[in-house]
Amino acid sequence: MSRVQLALNVSDLDRAVDFYSKLFRTPPAKLRPGYANFAIAEPPLKLVLIAGGESPGSLNHLGVEVGSTQQVAASRAHLERVGLATLVEEGVNCCYARQDKVWVDDPDGAPWEIYTVLADAEAPPEGTTGGDGLRSHLVCGPDGAGLE
Repeated sequence: MSRVQLALNVSDLDRAVDFYSKLFRTPPAKLRPGYANFAIAEPPLKLVLIAGGESPGSLNHLGVEVGSTQQVAASRAHLERVGLATLVEEGVNCCYARQDKVWVDDPDGAPWEIYTVLADAEAPPEGTTGGDGLRSHLVCGPDGAGLE
């Protein structure tokens, strides 16, 4: 199963969780300090809320959740084949989950990740450092740990 991910910066996580629970008629699938995510069946969407991000109500990042590491690798191969710069992360602890992912930025700098969840993680996210000319991504919670 694949679904689009939308990660938003929010000023008040409790209010945002209440609003999106009502909007999509479902509670969060994961709720941690400064972080919530919803696995919405209809429409198929992974909605991530990150407290304390840059500007409340602004986009944090976009993504596509896929079902396997092989699908992440196939996406990476496709992106590189068509000439897009990518950043690969394997086995990273991000958004309270162990993940494999590939990042790419759109022409205006909006960050997209194609990722798979390998396991749940209760620990706060680890900071990771990337390169390859991709812009900074504020992901993985309120401390801003993400790609530099």
